[in-house]
Amino acid sequence: MRKTLRWLLSLVVLIGTVSTAGAATAAQPDATGTTETTGTTGTTADIKDRLLAIPGMSLVEEKPYTGYRFFVLTYDQPVDHRNPSKGTFKQRITVLHKDTSRPTVFYTGGYNVSTNPSRREPTQIVDGNQISMEYRFFTPSRPEPADWSKLDIWQAASDQHRIFKALKPIYDKKWVSTGGSKGGMTATYFERFYPRDMDGVVAYVAPNDVVNKEDSAYDRFFAKVGTKECRDRLNGVQREALVRREPLKQKYAEFAAAGDYTFTTVGNLDKAYEAVVLDYVWGFWQTRMLAECDMIPADAKNATDDEIWASVDEITGFASYTDQGLEPYTPYYYQAGTQLGAPTIGFPHIEKKLIRYGYQPPRNFVPRDISMKFQPWAMLDVDTWVKRNANQMLFVYGQNDPWGAEPFRLGKGARDSYVFTAPGLNHYAGVANLVPDQKALATARILEWAGVASAAVQADPEKAKPLAKYDSKLDKRKVERQLRP
Repeated sequence: MRKTLRWLLSLVVLIGTVSTAGAATAAQPDATGTTETTGTTGTTADIKDRLLAIPGMSLVEEKPYTGYRFFVLTYDQPVDHRNPSKGTFKQRITVLHKDTSRPTVFYTGGYNVSTNPSRREPTQIVDGNQISMEYRFFTPSRPEPADWSKLDIWQAASDQHRIFKALKPIYDKKWVSTGGSKGGMTATYFERFYPRDMDGVVAYVAPNDVVNKEDSAYDRFFAKVGTKECRDRLNGVQREALVRREPLKQKYAEFAAAGDYTFTTVGNLDKAYEAVVLDYVWGFWQTRMLAECDMIPADAKNATDDEIWASVDEITGFASYTDQGLEPYTPYYYQAGTQLGAPTIGFPHIEKKLIRYGYQPPRNFVPRDISMKFQPWAMLDVDTWVKRNANQMLFVYGQNDPWGAEPFRLGKGARDSYVFTAPGLNHYAGVANLVPDQKALATARILEWAGVASAAVQADPEKAKPLAKYDSKLDKRKVERQLRP
């Protein structure tokens, strides 16, 4: 699958106010963010000492942030949770610590973990602690040598389960899991395999490719998304980039030579070029807002080669399908080709003679020495479980996000669970972007699941608001140009 298949979101929460019962008073951090915490035994110990007392936990570094303690750690995990004797690897996690009297948000983006302090939306809502996990097989959290057969959704869920079990004695209040995109998928899979661990789940823009070979929902999406004017602009540039394949490929060759880029994994420059171009329309709707359509050339046929190149590069990025662009995301493409599935879409605005390869499968983006076999039952199992068993789960989607064309849906067995869509939003949709009544309800449910909803909020969800003030450094989302989920 293509770069179109690569993107993500992330979320987690930290809380430092008095609980609704008013019984527990959090320790107050000093000006450096240092906090002493009282454990359930009544003894006071530094949080770093308590974390490092966990068997298998090691400190990489601590970074200061006012009002918090932030730790980058590694935790020893079995390569195979079914057979722990097969060895271990060090999995990187981070802890944004506020106070043990606050709830904890468990976040993963499904990829690498950031080693800088940040808060996800649920963390801000509940004003709590945040544990963030790097997904297995994303470096440096990769076994050596790598047995790729041990990269699957159950093994990753078991990683989360062990981390939760290790940290729960310290952070013994309520826990809410969260993640965006592949992270939202990860939070959902964690709940499916370990439904008793978390007190709530907030999954953002989580794709749900139940039947990998049936992708007509994406074609219907692209036929109606946005406005006709914007769709025509995007389709025009995409088609023109294929009409001008030869001169623009020469420009691509010069680009690759200047950057020392190679194309061994995908096969050749021509296949990489088409993959970048076919990602273009998807990439715009995933990462941009309708109002930004003004940046797209209005008359593609009369645009210069440089204008066509610049527009495609801005949205998709010509480095994406080089060996250097693909290598960091090998674990994602491996999972897409073995369990997660990968979208395939049609291009009715482009003559068939202009398309040589079509949407290439994930197999084309993983080195050939790594064997892959697709498991069609994996996503069907999760989808069926969610419909029948979802309990205290919230799914948030963006109206204009292609990944939301195949969302999770709730069935008759679901309890206290919701699927909401933010109008006009893309792959960065959040609770804050929902219509007012849904925003209030979602916020109130998250507070309730985390055990910090006030009596007023319990009586009237319209009164629900995030407990922590917005912090421009902790809460600002960096928009990345990459088209994975």
